[in-house]
Amino acid sequence: TKPLDFEEADTHELSVRATDGGGLSSICKVLVEVVDVNDNAPELAVSSFSSPLPENTVPGTVVALFTVRDRDSGANGKISCALDDQLFFSLRPAYKNYYELVTVSALDRERTARYVLGVTAADAGSPPLTSTHTFTVDISDVNDNAPVFNQTSYTMYVRENNAPTVFVGAVSAADADVGLNAKVTYSLAPVPAAERPSCSCISVNSENGHVFVLRPLDYERLRQSEVTVSASDAGSPPLRANVTVRLVVLDENDNAPLVLYPAQDGSAASSELVPVSAEPGYLVTKVVAVDADSGQNSWLSYHLLRATEPGLFSVAVQSGEVRLKRPVTERDSAKHKLLVLVRDNGKPPLSATAALSALLLKNKDCHPMYNNRLLE
Repeated sequence: TKPLDFEEADTHELSVRATDGGGLSSICKVLVEVVDVNDNAPELAVSSFSSPLPENTVPGTVVALFTVRDRDSGANGKISCALDDQLFFSLRPAYKNYYELVTVSALDRERTARYVLGVTAADAGSPPLTSTHTFTVDISDVNDNAPVFNQTSYTMYVRENNAPTVFVGAVSAADADVGLNAKVTYSLAPVPAAERPSCSCISVNSENGHVFVLRPLDYERLRQSEVTVSASDAGSPPLRANVTVRLVVLDENDNAPLVLYPAQDGSAASSELVPVSAEPGYLVTKVVAVDADSGQNSWLSYHLLRATEPGLFSVAVQSGEVRLKRPVTERDSAKHKLLVLVRDNGKPPLSATAALSALLLKNKDCHPMYNNRLLE
């Protein structure tokens, strides 16, 4: 009279009476056995579940405990469970119909921060029925990653005579962790007393890694310096990394040429002796100068700025050699004064002057002294 349900009653007992027309009757018992069909899918009930899991959770840790049951009987009620991903997690039977979801290998939040695990329970019916439960396991961070700088080393440049607290560059480090474990602060790494740096003028901003030079520098005293910058996270305990920052001081043209010869100390300058018979190209003397700067700022050139007889002498632009430009004539005076300009190649250029004198003597007058000059 209505559908049968094996799970509600697997047998039905009936009493059947047969009555004839003469009023005689008989009773028999009818026993109806209901045969089970696979009409119930397995059921999964979670008893406990832990999420999130710290990424340093040891393998074998129980993540979830659940039970399965099937209202059918026989093969229709026999259940097996399977896990989708078995690389980091697995299922193991506990007792009776209980199963445990456990970790089987080390976890790494930086590689995978969340696992979505599907557990499928299937019965042995024909066709089998299944049910699936999803466990979402979040992985919480532990401070297992030190900061990493985006460069293996840094080179920064500053021009000498810089303004105080000038910005010269920035260091940057990232931390693969999250939260406080990834919050990076910067500082100068402490230096042992025996290894004090040649320059204590460098500062680093703790929040953004900006590097500053605190005072004006002089290229002629300090051409480069190195410091070690440390990046530290806010984990407990904190992890840190170090990087070398090299500061290179760039030269400015702030030094004029210095004339070494002839001496320009204000004392009476000795005269260069030139025989009147000297040929054109004769080396009278050489102006020697140096420049404390470097590069093109120290490239010197020599120019004849003024002379008693401009056409008699010439100055080599590159070497500063003063030579006779033409033969000496009787009309040339015996004493000559020259002023040589020494100029560097900076922008703007700086210069100095060298004053010298030359004395023209006949060969018989200057021969002994001339020989002395050669010996010198």
